Amino acid sequence: MRDNDEGAALNIGTLNGLFAIPGHLHFEAGEGGLAKVAVNNAYAHCEIYLHGAHITSFGPHDEDEVLWLSKSAQYSDAKAIRGGIPICWPWFGPDPENKGRAQHGFARNSLWTVFGTSVNAKGETLLRLGLQDSEASRKLWPYVFMTEYHITVGKTLHLELKTINEDEKPFALSSALHTYFAVDHTDNVRVEGLEGKNYIDQLRSNVQCMQEGDVIFTGEVDRIYEDDTPCCIVHDGARSIQVAKKGSKSTVIWNPWAEKAAMMGDFDDEGYQHMVCIETANAGFDMRTLKPGESHVLTQSIVLCK
Repeated sequence: MRDNDEGAALNIGTLNGLFAIPGHLHFEAGEGGLAKVAVNNAYAHCEIYLHGAHITSFGPHDEDEVLWLSKSAQYSDAKAIRGGIPICWPWFGPDPENKGRAQHGFARNSLWTVFGTSVNAKGETLLRLGLQDSEASRKLWPYVFMTEYHITVGKTLHLELKTINEDEKPFALSSALHTYFAVDHTDNVRVEGLEGKNYIDQLRSNVQCMQEGDVIFTGEVDRIYEDDTPCCIVHDGARSIQVAKKGSKSTVIWNPWAEKAAMMGDFDDEGYQHMVCIETANAGFDMRTLKPGESHVLTQSIVLCK
């Protein structure tokens, strides 16, 4: 196990000296020169950028890539990467206070700190990252906090996003693990597990609806489901992906479809045909309030199933 109690946002050589584990993970310069963690163990591969703690790739060996990443994604310290698993935190969606702050919060545009790396008894690779309040963050969100992100890479990709209120006053929190799944084609995709669930349709002035049958994609979709079930399943032709969760009573389903995809400079024009977002969230009616000293853990597990 390699640990860094104080945290470190360091150069590649120093990161490797402190945290690399032969046969499991190392650090390298990724696209745009951004620091990246490359995991390759006996089970799977995974890539994580320290910018945004952003997972851009995951796949068990001898399987196709699980996550969709835009071919037009931009890599800089000022912009979130399009695709993979960005973190929406400490708010989901537009600025809740209409102060002109960035969509989906600042965590996905922040440099996260490496807290430690290790290998568990199963031979899975563990990476611990953290984001703490700073002078810059307090100008955007005036609270003292600690956010920890624990990533476990095996046949299953297991994610835990823990928020700790270290302030003297409570704060409201909404968040999501905004996961883009790679699919063969949206024509063949259905999402099982949300039948009978109420949802907010964000394309129809937030009207309340109820899901009938599986979710299918024939046009733009932007919904927040009232969902406390333990998992849903993305069926994509010959393969299925199970998305399990804890600490969440909302699931977001999103696909921008053709017109909106074409309007986004970092989104492939045809990319909407090969991705669907299934987001483990605390969004909409599922916003959480943490009192001083309280914490909340949002957990997501992704596994291929036959």
